Amino acid sequence: MPGQVIGKRLQLGIAGSITRSSDIVVVNRVSKGNILFGTPVILNTDNTVSAFDATGTSANFLGIAVRIVKQQTDMFETVGSYHDEELTDILVRGSIAVPFKGQGTPTAGGAVFVRIATNATLLDAQIGDIEAVADGTNTVQLTNARFTTGTTDSSGVIEVTVTERRI
Repeated sequence: MPGQVIGKRLQLGIAGSITRSSDIVVVNRVSKGNILFGTPVILNTDNTVSAFDATGTSANFLGIAVRIVKQQTDMFETVGSYHDEELTDILVRGSIAVPFKGQGTPTAGGAVFVRIATNATLLDAQIGDIEAVADGTNTVQLTNARFTTGTTDSSGVIEVTVTERRI
């Protein structure tokens, strides 16, 4: 092994990539609106899914959008999301790589929160961000999700485990 790799840590993967192959369950639903890979999604009453937003709760959290290989339909398009009314794969149990741009310091087995409203004092915090601390009524705790290792890689990706299937 070359000396340049000793002591280095590998990346966790691209947002939306399943990180561990045991005990995974993925379901498929039609999307409402665009959903980025690695984004938490909610189940709508009409059996479609949407990106987690102000209507998101722990009860309607379905899972996290799984990254798939997609064909470009436009040469200027960046394929990193599901489009409106597209079949969408969602991890409902298992571990997945997600972007961590949120607040707090994640810990192994720590609680996972999703931002549902902006905060004037946290200018970088966006709705749908995964966070490690509660921010009053601006975040929702996902009671069936935990940080797997609590560490992020150099790309800002962290591993989250959805522990319990809700449907």
